[in-house]
Order: sequence, then structure tokens, then C-alpha cells
Amino acid sequence: MDRTLIQEILEVVEQAAIASARLTGLGKKDEADAAAVEAMRQRMGQIEMRGRIVIGEGERDEAPMLYIGEEVGSGNGPGVDFAVDPCEGTNLCANSQRGSMAVLAASDRGGLFNAPDFYMKKLAAPPAAKGKVDIRNSATKNIEILSDCLGLAADELTIVVMDRARHKDLISEIRSTGARVQPISDGDVQAAIACGFAGTGTHCLMGIGAAPEGVISAAAMRALGGHFQGQLVYDPDIAQTSEWADYTKEGNIARLNEMGITDIDKIYEAEELASGENVVFAGGGITDGLLFQGVKFENDCTRTSSLVISTLDNTARFTNTVHIKDGAKSIALN
Repeated sequence: MDRTLIQEILEVVEQAAIASARLTGLGKKDEADAAAVEAMRQRMGQIEMRGRIVIGEGERDEAPMLYIGEEVGSGNGPGVDFAVDPCEGTNLCANSQRGSMAVLAASDRGGLFNAPDFYMKKLAAPPAAKGKVDIRNSATKNIEILSDCLGLAADELTIVVMDRARHKDLISEIRSTGARVQPISDGDVQAAIACGFAGTGTHCLMGIGAAPEGVISAAAMRALGGHFQGQLVYDPDIAQTSEWADYTKEGNIARLNEMGITDIDKIYEAEELASGENVVFAGGGITDGLLFQGVKFENDCTRTSSLVISTLDNTARFTNTVHIKDGAKSIALN
């Protein structure tokens, strides 16, 4: 990977966000996802690289989604691995709710953990708490540490948790410390990354979400110097999801073993989930969210708001782009 890729990677998420945003609020989550996938694939195909999807939206037989193992790019240039979620928060997009975005993580070949389609217990926190909070601790202990690291009282902290039945006890424990809980229905990537920036009002992400999105979050937090840890969840009684209604703990363990994951209880640090020498995160807002605005369609232009975080030059670039339409007559500054 090199710095010349950063601009093109930005354009990949911008195009995916625009494609999905055309369906915002129409209740068509699958169509919005498919539109983002096609836009992302098309723009990736124009990049001089030997790209490969290591975390996508299904196995090879599930095309036309960006499938695991799919090759993208021109076939020439640097080898780049991608973890993608073309429309993270499809329900949010379909219902015109906050927090939907097009996201990806990129790294040198072999630099992203090939996360199975499982669930993951996650802990994200600001750089000041890196290596101090720990996913093995209770929520109470981590809030105490976080309070000390940030110089904030517990009742000044906001902890983001996915609004799921499995988090009932976690939410009760957090509130018992005096900290505030911000429940979200979908889209924990943006919430995790928001912990890495001061001033977002988000101080920590706790709880269980999808493992592939955990890798994307880890890539961003590694580049920011923030704290991120993940641990795979394989017990249906813990995951408490209808998707695993017919699964068993033993069967899930067997699936992990078949994938080469034998240390099933391993705690993964951000540097293990995104281990490449060079790591890039890119996200583009589909709807308004914690970090950036959603796509705005105007008479003469389309506006996008995006973020690229890179270890190549240790930058976090917030970008507002005006995509000028043919025949445009008047472009407002804002």
C-alpha cells in the first residue's frame, strides 16, 4: 500500500454512500445494500491494485455481493486486503435513521484478521485509556478506570451499547455506576470509532456485535491509537439471536476449529485484528451520524461527508466533497 491509494479509497466509500442514500427512507434495506455493493465494486475496479476481499458479505456462491475471496482492482500494482461493509446499518438506511455509513478497512496482504461470521464481545475506548481498560474486567471496573483516565466523573461518561436482549444485565450494571447508556439499534462501527475522538460525547463501546465489523473498528482504532479488544462469541445462549436458533455451542466450536481457530476464547487486541504494517480505514456517511453528515442531494450537486484514518501518514482526514452535476448553475458554499 502507498499514499496514492488513500484518495481512491475515499472515493470508494463516497460512491457507495451515494448509491445507498438514493434509497434512504424507502424501507428497502436489501436494495440499498445491493446498490452500495455495486458502486463499491465498480470504483474498486478502477484502482491500480491487486485487491482481495477478506471480509465481505458472503462466500463465493453468494455473488453478486462482495464475497470473501473476490479479487478487485485492475490486477496490477500493490496487493491490498479489504474488509468491507458497503452499507453498515441497512435498517438505519431503510428507515432514514442516524448512523448508517459505507465503510471499509484496507491493509497490506495478510494484514487483516479473517473474522468468521460470528459475534464478538467488544470494548472500545479513547487513547488515554488504551491498555488500561480491559475486556476481562467488569463494566464497573472499566468505568472506574475510564473515569480516572479521562478525568471525568462516572455520571459524565456515556457508554454506547447495542439495544439487544443479551445486554439487559450489562446495561443495568453500567447504570448502577452512574454512567449514562446510549443504546443504538444498529451500526456499532461508528460508535466504536467515535470513542477515539474527543468531543463526540461517546466515551466507550461495550457489548456484543458482529465480528467482521469488529475488525473494521479495530483497524480504525489502531490507526487512531485508541483502545479496542474483541473476543469471539460462540455460545448461542450468550449471543441470544434468532439467527442462531438452530445452532449449538458444540457446533459453533467445531465451525471455528474448521476455520483454524483453536484458541476459541482468545482476546484479540486491535494490533492483532489489524496487524498490517499499513492500515487504512474509510467511512462515508449515508445518513447523519456521530462523526459526519449523511449524503445531501441538491439541484446542482451531491454532498458527501467522509473520514479516512491512515497509519501511512498518521492522519485522520474529515472530508466534505461536492460532487458537481452536469450543467450545474449554482453551487452554494454550504
